[in-house]
Amino acid sequence: MSDTQGESKYSCWDFLITCVGLPLFLTDIGLDIWAAVIFYQEKAYACLGVLLLLLVGSTLLAQAYSWLWYSYDNFEMKTKVEGLPTQRELTVLHVCQLGVYVRHAGVLEMAVRSMYNRLPDPEKGASTPEEQKPKTEDITVSLTHDLSMLRIIETFSESAPQLTLMLTIILQTGHLDPVTVLKAIGSASAIAFSVTAYHRSLRSFLPDKEKQQITSSVIYFIWNLVLISSRLTALALFASVLPCFIFTHFICSWLVLFFFAWRSKTDFMESPCGEWLYRATVGLIWYFNWFSVAGGKTRYRTALYHGYILTDICILCAVWCWKMSTDPPDFVIQPMLALITAACVVAVYVLGLILKAIYYKLFHPNLDKNMGDEVDACMVRAPRCNKRMRKLAESFYC
Repeated sequence: MSDTQGESKYSCWDFLITCVGLPLFLTDIGLDIWAAVIFYQEKAYACLGVLLLLLVGSTLLAQAYSWLWYSYDNFEMKTKVEGLPTQRELTVLHVCQLGVYVRHAGVLEMAVRSMYNRLPDPEKGASTPEEQKPKTEDITVSLTHDLSMLRIIETFSESAPQLTLMLTIILQTGHLDPVTVLKAIGSASAIAFSVTAYHRSLRSFLPDKEKQQITSSVIYFIWNLVLISSRLTALALFASVLPCFIFTHFICSWLVLFFFAWRSKTDFMESPCGEWLYRATVGLIWYFNWFSVAGGKTRYRTALYHGYILTDICILCAVWCWKMSTDPPDFVIQPMLALITAACVVAVYVLGLILKAIYYKLFHPNLDKNMGDEVDACMVRAPRCNKRMRKLAESFYC
């Protein structure tokens, strides 16, 4: 491929992330089934009910987004795998909660083709002809973004709540169970991977791909992991002493965050119902982690969000300390140890904010006017490029 347009937008790191993604996704499903069986065998029906609610709700949400995106594209398939089922069969697959797997297979197909086309042709001495439109790598980046967005939705509607549930069980029982620990590690890995993959997919869309070093993704992974870990731990501490009130806390917080998502005037989906679904999903994601959804300068919105979450974490930890001193569980934690634990949770979140500031200072590219013009030019060169990708990339890098 010619060098005139910079480096390939789909790198070997992106290919590796794509190949690892599907096995990790299947492993997470296996762990979900394992955890459900264990809850049933232990007659922990309350935990089993919560787990099943999370699993069913998450898959319904992901399948709904997947089908809506196909419908927005008029069911024009960009891969051979996706083109195998008819429109009606594809709808049936989504109803049967299998449509997302078609996307996984399509992304894997294009990822392999994209890497194959980068190899020089021994007969022609060159890679894929420049006239091939749309380029394989453009389609790969487009499909990868949709899949990474679905993973973000599944992560914060399933993996993050499940990890909170597992931490709550550990705190309530006072001992580490191998199954819950394994599930917690798997969920934490899925969260970190999905957030990092989403970050990589947006960076792959920008014309300044040559500036994207793996160090940037590593730093992005670390500060997100630190912030999310602190948030989930605070929620688990609160849920371990007031399990019923955690649902009230979620509903009240989600309503506030949903209101701000609506006030942000998002424009992601291509139908009114789809946009309201998206805003509701943003409120859910914001309950656990920040997610940029609107253009313009987001510095003040981000500061307001983190201020709100930090205050909420302090309140959750304070309530846990109070309950541990007035109505402790079966196992005993010294008040001083409880206070130190709560302080560490808050300190970890502050540390995450510091790491985030370092990332934005040193590694985060801003989408200035010139870069915006280049993005527009990229859209002209690749007319089938993902419009949703463009909107989120512009809001993410403004």
